[in-house]
This record gives sequence, structure tokens and C-alpha cells, in this order.
Amino acid sequence: MSLGGGGGGGGGGQLQEIAQAIEEIEQEQEVIQNEISDLQTEKGEVDDAIEAIEGLESGSTVKVPLGGGAFVSAEIANIDEIIVDLGADYSAQRDSEGAISSLESKKETLDDRIEELRSDISELESEADQLEQQAQQMQQQQMQQMQQQQPDE
Repeated sequence: MSLGGGGGGGGGGQLQEIAQAIEEIEQEQEVIQNEISDLQTEKGEVDDAIEAIEGLESGSTVKVPLGGGAFVSAEIANIDEIIVDLGADYSAQRDSEGAISSLESKKETLDDRIEELRSDISELESEADQLEQQAQQMQQQQMQQMQQQQPDE
């Protein structure tokens, strides 16, 4: 960032750099907000899975998605044979209590990540506020300089 100096247009470049930095911060905030939204959607899916597991019994009939909007009716042979995603492309077979426990753990991890991202947004907001204050101070200084340069009549 240049400090300007000399001539009448020195501060304009700095103001433009600050405006660009603020715009970049706003774009980064939007990306983070989208990630939070995706994580909240995933958390909702985990809640739905927990609710489904709690309501199932061996012998229950369910609709199993095949993809492309197609489903097939299937009977649950054994509720204690649930495959749960562990992350990093690993899955494990769990009984219903173990599956719920794994899913609850996943929810906690999602909550932690959401909190981290919200903290990141707060830090970005503070940074943008500081830049905006700096820009306002620079504009006030420029106005004062312009007023001082005007000849008295």
C-alpha cells in the first residue's frame, strides 16, 4: 500500500486500495456464509438420520433411494447392522446405539466447525470496520486539505 504524498491525488490510490480490500473481505464473508449454510444442511441430514434410526425396528418397511428419484420398498432385516460414515472415505457397521452415537459426534464436529467459521466472519467484519474507519479519516483529511488550498475571497 502506497502512502501517497505530494500532489493532489496521493490519497485517491489508497482509498481505492481500501475499497478493494473491503470488497475482497465481503466476498470472503460470502464464501464462509455459504460454507456455514452447507454445514447446517448436513447437520439437518444427520438429525434426520438419527430420527429415522430411533424410529426403526427390525422388520420395518422403508423406501430406499436408488437414485434419479427412484425408490424401492425394503424390509429392515436387522436394525443393529447400520453402516455409518466415519469420514475420510471410511465407514463402519454399528448397532443402532453406536450409529446414533457416531452421528451425534458428527453433529458436534459440525457445530464446532460452524462456530469457527462464525468467528472468522466476526474477525473479517472487524477488519472491514477498521478499513472503513481508515477510509473515512482519509476522506476527512482530503476535504480539509482541499478547504485549506481554496483561496480566501
